[in-house]
Amino acid sequence: MAIDILDRSITPAFQTIQEVFIPPVKNVTLSNGLPLHIINVGEQPIIKLELIFNAGNWFDDNKGISFFTAKMLNEGTSAHNSASINQFFDQYGAFTEFTHSVDRASFVLYGLSKHLGQLLPMVQEILQDSIFPQKELDTIKKIQQQTIQVNQEKTSFVANQKIRNSIFGETHPYGTNLTQEVIESITRENLVKYYQSHWQNQPFRIFLSGKITEQEIEVVNNILGSIPVGGGHTTSYEHTDGGLDATSFLIEKENALQSSIRLGKQLFTRSHPDYFNMLIVNEVLGGYFGSRLMKNIREEKGLTYGIGSNVVPFSKNGYFIVGTDVKKEFTQLTIDEIIKEIQVLRTELVSEEELTTVRNYMSGAFAGSLNTPFEIADRYKVIMSEQLPLDFYQQYFQHIQQITSEDILEAAQKHLDPASLIEVAVGGK
Repeated sequence: MAIDILDRSITPAFQTIQEVFIPPVKNVTLSNGLPLHIINVGEQPIIKLELIFNAGNWFDDNKGISFFTAKMLNEGTSAHNSASINQFFDQYGAFTEFTHSVDRASFVLYGLSKHLGQLLPMVQEILQDSIFPQKELDTIKKIQQQTIQVNQEKTSFVANQKIRNSIFGETHPYGTNLTQEVIESITRENLVKYYQSHWQNQPFRIFLSGKITEQEIEVVNNILGSIPVGGGHTTSYEHTDGGLDATSFLIEKENALQSSIRLGKQLFTRSHPDYFNMLIVNEVLGGYFGSRLMKNIREEKGLTYGIGSNVVPFSKNGYFIVGTDVKKEFTQLTIDEIIKEIQVLRTELVSEEELTTVRNYMSGAFAGSLNTPFEIADRYKVIMSEQLPLDFYQQYFQHIQQITSEDILEAAQKHLDPASLIEVAVGGK
């Protein structure tokens, strides 16, 4: 019998992705009115449960309060200390995460679906009866202070902090930074008050993803649906934009061998009509390994190991940023080359060949980001939390296929004027 031998000298046939299917979300309202969003995908009996609260930086009464509240949630209840809480989840092969961002904070549980009924009572206890013990708070504060002390010696950390508070303002939730003084000022009473007003018996969204049956839905409703939920905190949170106009900052660090460069500006949210166009503009400029910034500054000039740009959307605003690390003596040259590439993008049409490459890369990357039920849930989390259309990501995929070079040129001219960029260099020139 003849055996076919694979000829590895021949490139496999290339196929463009024409469409992407995103499994639908099932929306259920629990007995207490809480929204439950179900992504039933996968064959393994594993689930991810994420509870999302309006408890990020945006809702801070004082700097750092929301962050430390989220960090402390599993440090003890009236009935269990932190060790027994961790041991409880461990015995079921489950683990938890407490995430915190500028807009929201989340309690995430990973585990086997068959143990959901045993796990949720402890989740409920943490949500309703966290006590924020002083000893654990002192330990976490000390760890965070030590972390900041170490990070302040890193040029990249300082540059990231400086660009954000320059873009939005040092007191704005999107620009604020934790400092030694802020951490020192935080008290247990601050956290208890914030917990009571933003977590305890407050409304939240629930995302349940994995292999989900009616049994898991019933368990969630029986336990989380029994939590008494109030009307939510009524404080109106409006924050004054304290961002700066285009300017430049040089922060000298004598012992640093390199400079960290950041260029950025305010942009907009996902609901802006130019959002999709700017994602593609960004991809061409510095969004992937074959981008113009990588080809010029890494491959041709050898000034850095890596450089990239990014469009960062939040719920209320967003920003654009370019970042890299280079030797001190190459700082100004690198900045000049970044500006040059932005100017080219604003004055010359992207070739059809380059646009095809970017389209294929973005389509493939997007399709590859939908491999697991947890990744799909992350997509719906954005849609639900920011009140976007349910077909938002289908629109995004279609936009990638349909955008023209003229669209890219127009968006770059409209939103990427180099004169509007804030420049930060930490290290030296």
